[in-house]
Amino acid sequence: MALSDTRVILVLALMFSTGVLLQLLGCVLFSNWWPMLVGIIYVLVPMPYIFFGSAGGDGYSLYSSNLQSGWVDAGKFLAGFSAVGSIAIPAILAHAQVITTGALIMELAAAVVLGATCVVYDYFSNKEDSYY
Repeated sequence: MALSDTRVILVLALMFSTGVLLQLLGCVLFSNWWPMLVGIIYVLVPMPYIFFGSAGGDGYSLYSSNLQSGWVDAGKFLAGFSAVGSIAIPAILAHAQVITTGALIMELAAAVVLGATCVVYDYFSNKEDSYY
């Protein structure tokens, strides 16, 4: 099953939609829009992944490592470093009692679902090239 399979694309779309819905529900249900600050992080996380993509134009995986390109590894590090903000920002807001615990749980669930979406996409996009 490759990424071109319709079922995989539908599952990815459903996972992404569920993550965004949880993000919005964390704000709407608790009448507090501070958790939408994490939306900025969701935009910033893939930037190092895009800017420092594969050096040779070949497939680029989150899990593979090539000692030839330090920039690719730096991009992976920066993407992972900024992804921590999607968990840290709601935790800090909950600790400061700016958002409620329910909103924190919704935001963390959204982060888990959106992170799983990225992992599933990366798995299926590289599956057609090589087998695990």
